[in-house]
Amino acid sequence: MNWIEILQAQAISYAPKLFSALITLFIGWKLIGIATQLLDKMLTRSNVESTLRHFLGSLANVALKALLLISAASMIGIETTSFIAILGAASLAIGLALQGSLGNFAGGVLILMFKPFKAGDYIEAQGQAGTVEGIQIFTTRLRTGDNKLIVVPNGPLANGNLTNYSALPTRRVDFVFGIGYDDNIDHARKVILSVLNADKRIHQDPAPLVVISSLAESSVNFTVRVWANSEHYWPIFFDTTENIKKAFDAAKISIPFPQRTVHHFQHNETSKPLSKAQLEHVD
Repeated sequence: MNWIEILQAQAISYAPKLFSALITLFIGWKLIGIATQLLDKMLTRSNVESTLRHFLGSLANVALKALLLISAASMIGIETTSFIAILGAASLAIGLALQGSLGNFAGGVLILMFKPFKAGDYIEAQGQAGTVEGIQIFTTRLRTGDNKLIVVPNGPLANGNLTNYSALPTRRVDFVFGIGYDDNIDHARKVILSVLNADKRIHQDPAPLVVISSLAESSVNFTVRVWANSEHYWPIFFDTTENIKKAFDAAKISIPFPQRTVHHFQHNETSKPLSKAQLEHVD
């Protein structure tokens, strides 16, 4: 039997297997495309973040096609056991080499699934604070108030403490204002309330709180607490601080500030040394 006859015999033997494998690849490829589209629609209906939705779709697509190729190879008669073992060992080695990256990937999936924050929120975590510019699979990008870009790994971000200042619609704004001991407390309270009530951004339910919180060394301190929409927090904080100062000035209410009295003693060679009592009075 010559080599042509051998090839013909091998072709006759493998032709049905090859044909079956090609049919399986063709049908399987189509079914994988349909399954990926169905998965994307299901994730869309579940309001899954688009970044995570596309990533999961791609991951499922690649995994299913890899299984399809292995199945087709086994149908032809190619031994796939060793191939699977090599693939598993390679996957283990890659996983060990990329432990940190895999942790960040898992963190990204958790963030995109459970949504502790979203793009546009102002958050504080891992010693950093800023507005969320984007959530990627491995990292989250923050923009600081002075327009710096900070990239935070998703692993620590998903597993550590996090403060989201934008999650709730309202926030409380706290102030402390001091007046002199000679000033009238009731009058000062009325002045403060008049400033607060004039600002339409400040909520009246719950009503603003104006109470005496401490009798300090040189001032009587008012603690003032008001509620407002989260986006108005800093404008209200700055505007109210300025308006209270102007209102206090107009009402002749003093705002104490630290003062120090210094006693100066002139000393020369003919004068007597300062006594211990005099030295104790020198600040």
